[in-house]
Amino acid sequence: MPDLDPRTPVLVGVGQASERIGEPGYRRLSPVELAAEAAREALADTGADAGAVAAAVDTVAGVRQFEISGPGLPSPLGRSTNYPRSVAVRVGAAPRRAILEVVGGQGPQHLVNELAATIAAGGADVALVFGSEAISTVQHFAAAEDRPDFSESVEGDLEDRGYGLKGLVSRYQVAHGLTDAPSQYALFDNARRARLGQSREEYAAGMGALFAPFTKVAAANPHAAAPVERTAEELVTPSERNRLIAEPYTRYLVAREKVNQGAAVLLMSAGRARRLGVPEDRWVFLHGHADLRERDLLDRADLSRGPASVMAVRHALELAGIGVADLTAIDLYSCFPIAVSHVCDGLGLPADGSRELTVTGGLPFFGGAGNNYSMHAIAEVVGRLRAAPGTYGLVGANGGMLSKYSAGVYSTAPAPWRPDRCAALQAEIDSWPAVPHTVRADGRATIETCTVKHGRGGRRTGIVIGRLEADGRRFLATADDDRTLDLLSTGEPFGQRVHARSADSGNRVAVTTAGPPRG
Repeated sequence: MPDLDPRTPVLVGVGQASERIGEPGYRRLSPVELAAEAAREALADTGADAGAVAAAVDTVAGVRQFEISGPGLPSPLGRSTNYPRSVAVRVGAAPRRAILEVVGGQGPQHLVNELAATIAAGGADVALVFGSEAISTVQHFAAAEDRPDFSESVEGDLEDRGYGLKGLVSRYQVAHGLTDAPSQYALFDNARRARLGQSREEYAAGMGALFAPFTKVAAANPHAAAPVERTAEELVTPSERNRLIAEPYTRYLVAREKVNQGAAVLLMSAGRARRLGVPEDRWVFLHGHADLRERDLLDRADLSRGPASVMAVRHALELAGIGVADLTAIDLYSCFPIAVSHVCDGLGLPADGSRELTVTGGLPFFGGAGNNYSMHAIAEVVGRLRAAPGTYGLVGANGGMLSKYSAGVYSTAPAPWRPDRCAALQAEIDSWPAVPHTVRADGRATIETCTVKHGRGGRRTGIVIGRLEADGRRFLATADDDRTLDLLSTGEPFGQRVHARSADSGNRVAVTTAGPPRG
C-alpha cells in the first residue's frame, strides 16, 4: 500500500468477551471488566506490541450500559463514575479524550464512523471504542448477600453526550403505554402485515423463517447468550417457555437483554499503524459509512417502512462502489423481526432465511448486549473479512424505534477515506411532509396498526395507532374492553372502525357496531 495516505483510518484490532452464569470459568465480571477484557483482546489482535499500542491510544469512547441510559435508573451492584476511563486505566491507556456515547444501538457503528472521520481529519491518531453489559450478573446477584460491588470512582475529563432521547420518548407515548420496545416494534411489524395483506399465520411463519437461520449461527458462536438452534415453528408458537410478549411477538422473537458480554474495536491512522508495526494483513478499511435519523414516530408516512435506514445502507454501499450482491458478510440489527425485514424490503434482500443476515446470531439469540450489540457484529465481520481478503461486509446498526441508523461497509482491500453526504440526505428526510396528528382524539376512527401487550398474569392491554375519519389525523390510544381486545388479537383489525374518546389520562378506543367505513 505504498500510495496510501498516512491519515487513512484503518481498523486494526477487535475483541470480544463473555461469560454465562453457571458455566465453567464464570467470574462475576462487571461491565468495566468485560469491556477491559475485550479491549485487551483488541490490542493483542493488532499483532503488534500490545503495551505500545495501548500507550498510543489518544481517544476512548464507551457505549452506554442500559443502567446509565436514562435518568434515575438503578444500579443494584454499583457502577463506575467514568466508564470510558475505568476501562482505559485497566488496559494501560491514558487518552486525552474520553467519550460516553448517547443511547441507542446505532452507537457502536456511529462511533466507528465518527472517529474514522476524526482520524482522517487529523483530530486523533488511535481510538479505542468499546461497550459491555453484565445484566445477567446484575439481576442474578441484586438481592444476594454475597453480591459483588461494581462501584468505582475514576478521575479525568469525560465528554458525556447525554442520553439523546429527544424525539424517542414523549409524555404522550408514556400515557398510552408505549414505553417498552416490544410494543413499539410490534406496531411496525403489524403495519407491515397490513401492507402485505397477510394473515396472522402467514406473517408468523415469515418471522420464523427469517429468524430460524439466526439461531443456527448463534448455536455455533461461543459468545452467544442463548446458543440453541430452533425451528421456525418453535420460534413463533406460544408455549410456557415462549409466552406472548406483544403481538405478534413471542419471547423467542425479541432481543435478549440478559447477557454478560463486551466488545471492542481499535482504529488508527495508517501512518501510526506502520510506526507501531501492525502487520498489513490485520488492516480492515471502512469503504462506506452513513448515519441517518428517521422522522419521529407519528410523523412517518408509512409505519411499516424505515426509509432513513434503507437510505443509510444504500449510501454506504454507494460510497464503497458496490451493491448488495457484492457483500459476503451481512449483519442487520435484529432486535425484532421488523428491524431486519424493513431493510430487506428496501434493498431487495430476501427475508425468508435464504440469505445469511447475521454474523453473530442476532439480538434474540446471540444476545441484545444493550446498546453495544453491533460492536460484536463489527468484530465478527472483521474476522470474516480477514479470512477472505478482498471481500466485503456490511454492518447495519439501529437505535430507538427504527429511529437512528448507522451503516458501515468493510473490506481488507485498501481504500482512501471518503467523506459521506449524510448532511444532505438528512435534510431531504427532514423535508418530508409529516402526517398530521392530534393529542386528543374524539369520534369515529379507523385502526392503522395495533398491538396487544400480554402481562405475566394474563392481563391484556391494547395499543392502537388510528386515524380520525373527520380529518385523517393520526393518534395514539389504548383499548381494554374484551370485545376490542378480541378484535386486535384474533380478528383483522386494520381499517376497522372504532370510536375514540379522549380523557385527561389519554385516548381510548372501542369497537363500534357500525362496521368498517365505506368508500
